[in-house]
Amino acid sequence: MQLTSQSFKEGQVIPGEFAFAVADADSHLTLSSNRNPHLTWHDVPEGTQSFVVVCIDPDVPSQGDDVNQEGREVSATLPRVDLTHWLLLDIPATRAK
Repeated sequence: MQLTSQSFKEGQVIPGEFAFAVADADSHLTLSSNRNPHLTWHDVPEGTQSFVVVCIDPDVPSQGDDVNQEGREVSATLPRVDLTHWLLLDIPATRAK
Protein backbone atom coordinates (compact mmCIF):
# COMPACT_ATOMS: atom_id res chain seq x y z
CA MET A 1 0.00 0.00 0.00
CA GLN A 2 1.18 3.53 -0.70
CA LEU A 3 -0.02 6.77 0.91
CA THR A 4 0.65 10.02 -0.97
CA SER A 5 -0.24 13.69 -0.68
CA GLN A 6 -0.28 16.58 -3.11
CA SER A 7 -0.13 18.94 -0.11
CA PHE A 8 3.42 18.12 1.08
CA LYS A 9 6.33 15.80 0.33
CA GLU A 10 7.37 12.80 2.41
CA GLY A 11 9.72 13.75 5.24
CA GLN A 12 9.08 17.48 4.82
CA VAL A 13 7.46 19.92 7.23
CA ILE A 14 3.71 20.15 6.71
CA PRO A 15 2.98 23.64 5.30
CA GLY A 16 1.42 26.19 7.64
CA GLU A 17 -1.88 26.32 5.75
CA PHE A 18 -2.57 22.79 7.06
CA ALA A 19 -1.73 23.74 10.66
CA PHE A 20 -3.95 25.17 13.38
CA ALA A 21 -1.43 27.97 14.01
CA VAL A 22 1.85 29.25 12.59
CA ALA A 23 4.75 31.22 14.02
CA ASP A 24 4.32 34.99 14.03
CA ALA A 25 7.10 37.48 14.79
CA ASP A 26 4.80 39.88 16.64
CA SER A 27 2.45 37.61 18.58
CA HIS A 28 4.44 34.34 18.68
CA LEU A 29 1.55 32.45 17.06
CA THR A 30 -1.31 33.32 14.77
CA LEU A 31 -4.18 31.14 13.66
CA SER A 32 -3.69 29.52 10.29
CA SER A 33 -6.06 28.13 7.65
CA ASN A 34 -6.14 24.74 9.39
CA ARG A 35 -7.06 23.04 6.10
CA ASN A 36 -7.16 19.29 5.68
CA PRO A 37 -4.25 18.10 3.53
CA HIS A 38 -4.83 15.99 0.46
CA LEU A 39 -4.22 12.30 1.20
CA THR A 40 -4.75 9.34 -1.08
CA TRP A 41 -3.73 5.70 -0.98
CA HIS A 42 -3.54 2.89 -3.50
CA ASP A 43 -2.39 -0.72 -3.83
CA VAL A 44 -4.51 -1.57 -0.80
CA PRO A 45 -4.04 -5.15 0.42
CA GLU A 46 -6.91 -7.45 -0.39
CA GLY A 47 -9.27 -7.92 2.54
CA THR A 48 -8.64 -4.47 4.02
CA GLN A 49 -11.77 -3.37 5.86
CA SER A 50 -10.82 0.10 7.10
CA PHE A 51 -7.98 2.57 7.55
CA VAL A 52 -6.49 4.63 10.36
CA VAL A 53 -4.50 7.81 9.73
CA VAL A 54 -2.36 9.16 12.59
CA CYS A 55 -0.18 12.29 12.54
CA ILE A 56 2.29 12.46 15.42
CA ASP A 57 4.65 15.38 16.02
CA PRO A 58 7.79 13.92 17.65
CA ASP A 59 9.35 17.30 18.48
CA VAL A 60 7.09 18.93 21.09
CA PRO A 61 8.82 20.43 24.14
CA SER A 62 8.28 18.22 27.18
CA GLN A 63 7.59 21.31 29.31
CA GLY A 64 5.51 24.21 28.03
CA ASP A 65 6.68 26.86 30.53
CA ASP A 66 8.69 28.82 27.96
CA VAL A 67 6.60 28.12 24.85
CA ASN A 68 5.20 31.33 23.28
CA GLN A 69 6.29 33.47 26.22
CA GLU A 70 7.67 36.95 25.62
CA GLY A 71 11.43 37.10 26.22
CA ARG A 72 11.73 33.35 26.83
CA GLU A 73 13.21 30.63 24.71
CA VAL A 74 12.65 26.88 24.64
CA SER A 75 16.01 25.25 25.27
CA ALA A 76 17.30 23.09 22.43
CA THR A 77 18.38 20.55 25.07
CA LEU A 78 14.88 20.21 26.55
CA PRO A 79 13.64 16.67 25.91
CA ARG A 80 10.91 16.36 23.30
CA VAL A 81 7.76 14.26 23.42
CA ASP A 82 5.24 12.93 20.90
CA LEU A 83 2.03 14.91 20.37
CA THR A 84 -0.83 13.35 18.42
CA HIS A 85 -2.29 15.95 16.05
CA TRP A 86 -4.68 13.78 14.06
CA LEU A 87 -6.31 10.47 14.66
CA LEU A 88 -8.76 9.41 11.97
CA LEU A 89 -10.11 5.93 12.38
CA ASP A 90 -12.49 3.49 10.78
CA ILE A 91 -12.18 5.05 7.32
CA PRO A 92 -14.00 2.60 5.04
CA ALA A 93 -11.71 0.65 2.68
CA THR A 94 -14.08 1.69 -0.11
CA ARG A 95 -12.56 5.19 0.18
CA ALA A 96 -9.32 3.88 -1.36
CA LYS A 97 -8.50 4.87 -4.93
